[in-house]
Amino acid sequence: MSDQIRGLPPYRHSIAGLLLAAREATMAPIRPKLRAADVTEQQWRVLRVLTDEGPLDIAALAANAMLHGPSVTRILKELGERGLIEREVDQQDKRRSIIAITDAGCALVNRTAEQTRVLVEGYRQAFGRERLARLMEELAAFRAALVALEKDEAARDDG
Repeated sequence: MSDQIRGLPPYRHSIAGLLLAAREATMAPIRPKLRAADVTEQQWRVLRVLTDEGPLDIAALAANAMLHGPSVTRILKELGERGLIEREVDQQDKRRSIIAITDAGCALVNRTAEQTRVLVEGYRQAFGRERLARLMEELAAFRAALVALEKDEAARDDG
């Protein structure tokens, strides 16, 4: 079997492979902090988004946490049972739920965030503040370009 697919670099040197490796290197030291707080990575993302954005409907929460809707529904059930989030009926649309983080959820996020801040500061020192800031800007721009490309391709397919 060939070590290389025609025209593509080996996976570990591909865009997807490098992004995944960087994510894993970023998350590896954070995972024990999340386990100590008794939350999964996905639960943490939901709690962080609610902390950052305030109350949201499930669709907006899923989009902001970069999770699929059915996964968010399961996560919200678990977080609700633990008293970390609360659900209210949207007064404008009674079929919709608005999700908010509770005081207990905020306390968990604040405790865990303090530990992760130390790790992130280590990332800044290891990679360089300016380099990390540029990398984050470039990653945001890369994502925006791919979203625009996907919209363009969808419009061509529809047209």
